[in-house]
Amino acid sequence: MKISVPKGTKDILPEEMKSWRYIEELFTDVCMNAGYGEIRTPVFEYTNLFNRGVGETTDIVQKEMYTFEDKGGRSLTLRPEGTAGIVRSYIENGMASLPQPVKLFYKITAYRYENVQKGRFREFNQLGAEVLGADSSNADVELISLLGNFFTKLGIGDLKLEINSIGCNICRPAYNEILKEYYKDKIDGMCADCKRRYETNPLRLIDCKEAKCIAASKDVPFIADNLCENCSDHFASLRTGLERLDINYNINKQIVRGLDYYKKTVFEFISNNVGTQGTVCGGGRYDGLIGALGGSDVSGVGFSMGTERLLMELESRGSLPGNEVYPEIYFVTIGEKSYAYARKISYALRKADIYTEMDLLGRSVKAQMKDANRKKAKYVVVMGEEEISMNKAEILVMETGERKEVSLDSIYKRIIEKKV
Repeated sequence: MKISVPKGTKDILPEEMKSWRYIEELFTDVCMNAGYGEIRTPVFEYTNLFNRGVGETTDIVQKEMYTFEDKGGRSLTLRPEGTAGIVRSYIENGMASLPQPVKLFYKITAYRYENVQKGRFREFNQLGAEVLGADSSNADVELISLLGNFFTKLGIGDLKLEINSIGCNICRPAYNEILKEYYKDKIDGMCADCKRRYETNPLRLIDCKEAKCIAASKDVPFIADNLCENCSDHFASLRTGLERLDINYNINKQIVRGLDYYKKTVFEFISNNVGTQGTVCGGGRYDGLIGALGGSDVSGVGFSMGTERLLMELESRGSLPGNEVYPEIYFVTIGEKSYAYARKISYALRKADIYTEMDLLGRSVKAQMKDANRKKAKYVVVMGEEEISMNKAEILVMETGERKEVSLDSIYKRIIEKKV
């Protein structure tokens, strides 16, 4: 029986990796230029981290986590998102004693058992960043501006920024009661998930994508209209900060995000591109999460985006990065002695960071030339036993067809100094 990849996973092949590498390297540069350091956390953590951090009432914890027991009977879970693990690392490694805030970025794989569809996988990749230890809206503005810079460099700077505030532990309990009162005569006609959320997390009722639930939420009162003074001031300060940077935004009172740890600011970058409409990136503030996981009572804000979703957006616009790399030189050899000589020069050129190719299959000269042409080599050096004995070789400039006869021992220097 043929073995295939598990449902919801995929191979990323070399020709695709060029685009992946471009996006990841650009994201790295944008983050590091803003003072963010890269962090890598384990692929699996103790299950309790996500129960407490992501929230026991969320769909992720209740339906989507890959959880298993190890041989010691400990419950472990493949990470379904990045923030909880980073907060755990912040606490465990004593980062609260570092100069604050601590600014981190990451590139991870994550795992959720969910319906597989275009752009959504059970093993997926995320890019993200976090600011830990800053309660000012300045941190929110910095992260949003960082994203705007990244999207502009990718050529998708027209993504729409939508923002909202979902309050805090002071104003949200009262708002939950307002929601329950609003939905009490409507909940029987809503989906099973909403019936459960009505008791455990009423805020998520606004976010449901079921048609009947959207209809039921038509006239719902929004939390942005029921904020406490502190949350209201924070949201006003966020808007002022964005306006001072000429960053356009829209207030979308229906954005609530799906994870329990969010407080105050939430935001999304939305695509209106035909075929890929929807959220490209989402994030927000999670004040209280660090304290809830056993750390000091400091604030945090962050974002994440799916790399697969980002690639879909670029592909739909016909703007996947064209970062092809071609060999500088290809050695075509005839016989063992010439092959050994070419191998020695290739080794030296590769150590000098020159992309060099040569045959590994013992093919004919014609087949080697065909391979050099297919790989779009800039130069081809043809050498055989006679050339070795006479210390000479022929360099072919593939673009023009020009041929040059040179001494064998000058090839390395010519290529390095670009004097071919």
